Amino acid sequence: MLPVLKQTWTVSAILLNMLAQGMLLSYTSSLLPALRAPDSDIKIDLNTASWLSSCVGLSGIPGFFISAFLMNWRGRKQAHAIVLIPGLIGWLIMYFANNVTTLAIGRVLGGFTAGATVSLGAVVIGEYTSPNNRGTFLNLKTASVCLGGLVIHILGTFYHWRTVALMAMIPYSISLAIICTWPESPAWLASKKKYESSEKAFYWLRGDSEESRKELHELIQSQKEKPVATKKMTVRDNLREILLKFTKKDFIKPLNIIIISGILIEACGRHVFPAYASQIISEVTGDTSQSFYYTLAIDIIITGSATFSSVLVKIYKRRTLLFTSGFSALFVLICVCTYLYLQSKDVISRGNSIIPIALFVIYFVTVNLGCTAIPLSLYGEVWPLSHRDAGTAISGLVLSLAVLIGLQVTPHLLESIKVYGTFAVFGSVMGLSLVIFYFILPETKDRTLQEIEEYFTYGRYRDELNSKEAKMVNEKLLKFSDSDKHKNNDKDIESKL
Repeated sequence: MLPVLKQTWTVSAILLNMLAQGMLLSYTSSLLPALRAPDSDIKIDLNTASWLSSCVGLSGIPGFFISAFLMNWRGRKQAHAIVLIPGLIGWLIMYFANNVTTLAIGRVLGGFTAGATVSLGAVVIGEYTSPNNRGTFLNLKTASVCLGGLVIHILGTFYHWRTVALMAMIPYSISLAIICTWPESPAWLASKKKYESSEKAFYWLRGDSEESRKELHELIQSQKEKPVATKKMTVRDNLREILLKFTKKDFIKPLNIIIISGILIEACGRHVFPAYASQIISEVTGDTSQSFYYTLAIDIIITGSATFSSVLVKIYKRRTLLFTSGFSALFVLICVCTYLYLQSKDVISRGNSIIPIALFVIYFVTVNLGCTAIPLSLYGEVWPLSHRDAGTAISGLVLSLAVLIGLQVTPHLLESIKVYGTFAVFGSVMGLSLVIFYFILPETKDRTLQEIEEYFTYGRYRDELNSKEAKMVNEKLLKFSDSDKHKNNDKDIESKL
């Protein structure tokens, strides 16, 4: 089987997880209206509805931390299989729920799995796929989440919310079966000094080409430079080690990027719109009977544009795509907010809803071409291997808090300052995030994870350094080569490469 097919098979499990995440986030768009209906057997108010929607962000926080611990302790494969189980149980609990508390427990378990898999999935894609395919696969994560929202909006229209919960178990079940066929991550095996197993897994995933041999060589050499732990780490030692990371520039720089990424993703309406699509469309059009068709059309367009972004990322640089789509989307958002504001003041007739809907369509198409996908892809690219477990936990905390705040405040914003005010607030945050990104975000297209790691250490890529600096970097990477040849307990990898 060709390496690209093996990588695609592996990544398909991640994409199914992201599909399930999209279903979880959008589930409230059909659940909440049903619960607030007069004939509902479970009654909720606005405050309860906002918590049912946003609790997935709060429960994602322990999911991120536990997955970070598991991925370092048991490896990427076992960690992924373990964290899927709470999500399956959560959907089952929601199917049998007969009160708000039980529903909340199901949502919390689903949020745990969603949080645990989002960064872990990005790490798996980064470590299992080749640099020229990595961007496409990472962008397809976003398309999969959008597709999950589309599926829920369709199912929620034709089926009871309990039936939808039962159907939502299918992606996790298939993903779990695929994960059982994975090899372990070559990067994780190398970090645990299992070089022979790492080599075997790497060649299975990437093939035995000159580029793959070079990448494997650099990966293993970088891990051989790192000292082997000679004593068992206590909890206090681990805590001290984590705190010391905040003094290292190759941790701080990626952390700044991750924080801005989380803010930008939520400011773009990445999770807000799927969760409150029906309410937003109903207010814009003034017609609740047609909101489903508008929502469905926008879902299809968003999913299509997110998928097309996976093609564009192979053609254009990450920064070019991010800033072009981001600032273009921001301009469209300003237009739609201005239109809706003038409409609310009766400056513009309220009878024509096609214009604001068309502007929203243009906005979501533009923003999903790069502005939402690329920040998410950074979760799988920017963390150095030595910081990847702690970085994943921190990334999860940032993203979970961003999702929690976004989903928590949105219903109150929609109630108080309407759709135009809500998106005006989001647009302001979005613009500021893009400006900051312009100064701190490096170009990662077609770069290996080892090259990106070196960027955060030296401030530039190796091929951008002057000859003297490049020579020093190369000598540092290879300084253990000679001594390794005399070790009988390690396979002589250099002679093969």
